[in-house]
Amino acid sequence: MRWPAVTVTAADGGRPVTSFPPVREARERGELYFRPTVNEIPSGNHKKNHTALIAGVTVPALALALILIFAVIYVKRNTDDDDEEVLLGISPRPNTFSYSELKAATEDFSSSKKLGEGGFGPVYKGTLSDGKVVAVKQLSLASTQGKEQFFTEIATISAVQHRNLVKLYGCCIGGNRRLLVYEYHVNKSLDQALWGKNALHLNWPTRFNICLSTARGLAYLHEESRLRVVHRDVKASNILLDAKLCPKISDFGLAKLYDDNDTHMTTRAAGTIGYLAPEYAMRGHLSEKVDVFSFGVVALEIMSGRPNSDKRLEDDRVYLLEWVWTLNENNQLLSLLDPQVTEFDENEALRVIGVALLCTQASPSMRPPMSRVVSMLAGDIEVSTVTTKPSYLTDWDYKDVTGTLSTVASDRNGSEIESKGNTFSGEDDQPMLYSVVSCRGEEGETVRVSSTN
Repeated sequence: MRWPAVTVTAADGGRPVTSFPPVREARERGELYFRPTVNEIPSGNHKKNHTALIAGVTVPALALALILIFAVIYVKRNTDDDDEEVLLGISPRPNTFSYSELKAATEDFSSSKKLGEGGFGPVYKGTLSDGKVVAVKQLSLASTQGKEQFFTEIATISAVQHRNLVKLYGCCIGGNRRLLVYEYHVNKSLDQALWGKNALHLNWPTRFNICLSTARGLAYLHEESRLRVVHRDVKASNILLDAKLCPKISDFGLAKLYDDNDTHMTTRAAGTIGYLAPEYAMRGHLSEKVDVFSFGVVALEIMSGRPNSDKRLEDDRVYLLEWVWTLNENNQLLSLLDPQVTEFDENEALRVIGVALLCTQASPSMRPPMSRVVSMLAGDIEVSTVTTKPSYLTDWDYKDVTGTLSTVASDRNGSEIESKGNTFSGEDDQPMLYSVVSCRGEEGETVRVSSTN
C-alpha cells in the first residue's frame, strides 16, 4: 500500500521534511507534528486590511475637522475686521475698551454694581483705571438688539452733541460681546425718580426744568443737529438725571435718520407701549411727530408723578391721557399735579399740560414741532387752545396664539377703533402684515413689531 506524502515539521522547530511514515507512528513517538502550509492566504493580510480601514476613516475626519476649524477662524477674523471697518466709518471714531478692562471696572459685572436692566440688557456702574466713573451697558446675548442697532446707537450718539443728550465714552466689541460705555448719572432714570422704590422729591422748578430741557434736546435732534434724528423710544426710563437733576436723553438703539423733504417714512414699528403715536403703531408712518407724541406723554407723567398706565388706580384714572382729558373738560387740570408738589406756578403748570395735550393729538399735523414746544414752554409764544381729545392706545392684547396685534385706540372724536392684524406698510412702502413679538404688553415694556410675511 502506498502512503501519501505528508509534509511534517520536527518538534524542535527544524526544517520541514517530506516523509511517508504512518501517521500513527509519528504521534506515538511524539517527535513530529503536522503543520499544514496554505500558500494562497498570506498570514498578515487581515491585519493590514484592518489598519487601512482605520486610516481611511480617520484621515478624512481629521481633515474635515481642520477645515471646519480654519473656516470658523476665518469667519470670526472677517467679522472682527468688518466691525473695525464700521467703527472706522463712524466720525468721530469712538474710543474702544477691552473686555478685560470693563470686566475689572465693574468687578466682573457684579450684581452689587448693577444699576438696572433695560430691554437690551443690564447696565452696571464701573470705575475705570483712571478713576472715572461710568455706566456700562452690556448687550444681552438673548437680546433682540442686533449688530445694526448697536452700531446705530454708537454712530448716532457720536454724531450729535448736546447738553441734554447722554454722552458716550466708547464701546467694546469682542466676538459676540457688545458693550457701551456712557457717562454715569448718580440719579439714574426719570421713571425711578418719579415712582421708583427710591423715588426722589422733585419740586416744581425741577420738574418744569426737566420738561423744558428734554424738549430742547429733542428739538436739537429734529431741527438743529447735522443729522436729523427720530429717537423712536422717548420715555421716562430713557431720560437720565445727572447730579443736578438735569435730564439727558439716552438709548439711541432705535434711532432713525430722516430727510427734511419727506413728510414721513414708512417703516416697521418699534417702541414702548404707552408712548407710541397711533399712526406709527397702526400704520408704520414715522416722522419726528412720533417723538413729539412721546414727549407729550412724558410731560404728563412728570406733572402727575405716575406712569401713563396704572391698573391699580380707579377705572377713570387707569390711563393718564384719558384722565387728563376728563379733567380738562371739567376745568380741573391742576388736579393732575403730583400731591407731593405743594408749591408751584399755576401759569407754568397749565402751560405744560396744555402743550402736552397738543403733542398727543391724533393727527401728526396738529402736533407742534419741538422748536415750537420749547417756545411755548418758555412762555415766548401762547399755547394754542386744545379742542379735540388726545389719541392714545389703551390696550394691546392677543386674540389668538399667533400673537396677532390687537389694538384699541381712541380717535379725535373719542370713538374707539379696533384694529386686529392690520395690514401696515413695510419697508419700501410694500404692504406687510405685522404681529407683536413679545409677551403681553404692560406699561414700560419695549415692543418690537415684525413681519409675518
